[in-house]
Amino acid sequence: MDPIAKSLWAAQEKAAALFSQVVDDGLIQAGKLESELTKEIYELARNRFGVRRHWHDRIVRSGPNTLMGYYDKVEERRISEDDIVYLDFGPVFDSWEADFGRSFALGPDPAKHRLVRDIGIAFEQGKRHFRDTPDLTAGGLYDFVVGLAARAGWEFGALTAGHLIGHFPHEKNPPDTKLYSIRSGNTLSLREPDSRGRARHWILEIHFVDRARQIGGFFEELLTVDAPATG
Repeated sequence: MDPIAKSLWAAQEKAAALFSQVVDDGLIQAGKLESELTKEIYELARNRFGVRRHWHDRIVRSGPNTLMGYYDKVEERRISEDDIVYLDFGPVFDSWEADFGRSFALGPDPAKHRLVRDIGIAFEQGKRHFRDTPDLTAGGLYDFVVGLAARAGWEFGALTAGHLIGHFPHEKNPPDTKLYSIRSGNTLSLREPDSRGRARHWILEIHFVDRARQIGGFFEELLTVDAPATG
């Protein structure tokens, strides 16, 4: 594994540990405002994981707000007992960005639990498609994961399905800001190197929604890096 990939993986592992601690500490609870949970996770990241920077806004969505993506403006709401809650955080560890998203179904509703399960499965299918398709473009991957949503009985909830990730701050202000996102019609090869000849690394985001039920789920992590070999 190259040094950049190794550093990104290490940052992601720390983000995963942070999310696990959120669950272990029982922070995701009905009755809290989304902003209250956001603040609690921020404080946990700072006090127990040493996080001093987040490279993007910290996002907590619950209930009908889970239909909305990162850039959408939503009204603050209080988490309910039968909600899906999704978290999207970008903590910076040792100057390396993590971007990690997970969803949690709080109540017994089987449709909500299926949605949470399906987005994890779709992520693995998208990552496998990337591994198996050397000439895959950003647009090709977007169309693939949109198709996964439809086949599972959901709708894909966003115009993008991922973006670059790297050393803080990552590659910014390109001539075409849409070039470095996973979106329909983008012909950029996901394996095209950056301007210095280094491999670019990407995040894959899965956002499935059911507008009739007013629910959505979100899952994201590294697309281009696998767990280091052991032994």
